[in-house]
Amino acid sequence: MKKLLPAIILLMISISTFAQQSATDGVKQSINTMFDAMRKGDSTLLKSVFAKEMVLQSVSTGKDGKSAISTDSANDFAKIIGTPHTGVYDERIVYGDIKIDGDLASVWAPYKFYLGDKFSHCGVDVFSLMKTANGWKIIYIVDTRRKDNCIE
Repeated sequence: MKKLLPAIILLMISISTFAQQSATDGVKQSINTMFDAMRKGDSTLLKSVFAKEMVLQSVSTGKDGKSAISTDSANDFAKIIGTPHTGVYDERIVYGDIKIDGDLASVWAPYKFYLGDKFSHCGVDVFSLMKTANGWKIIYIVDTRRKDNCIE
């Protein structure tokens, strides 16, 4: 029994680590699908990773130097992505902190946004996701936007 207990503990730790890694991979897959959809201009693919009542917000600094927040609907965002446009919407992120508690995940990801090959702006995306029967769905995105001082 004394030899069996350490093996059981090691097995439980391994299972827990694997489950956490699987959840992390699922979260990243949903976010990556969103960015793939943006690059393809595919609003149907984009909506496939959005929860029904998903919210998008941006925090920026106005010309007056004051912080401001803007809110967009998921449908309006999908319409923009799906409307034909000349340049590819290419948002390049670096995964930072990913936290998961049960069916809720939070992701911090610095990004740079390009329209085609031309740099447009940068900032940080913060995602909240919910685990559903159909995988991880994005329920909330808030980002910052600026032209310089990008986080590397």
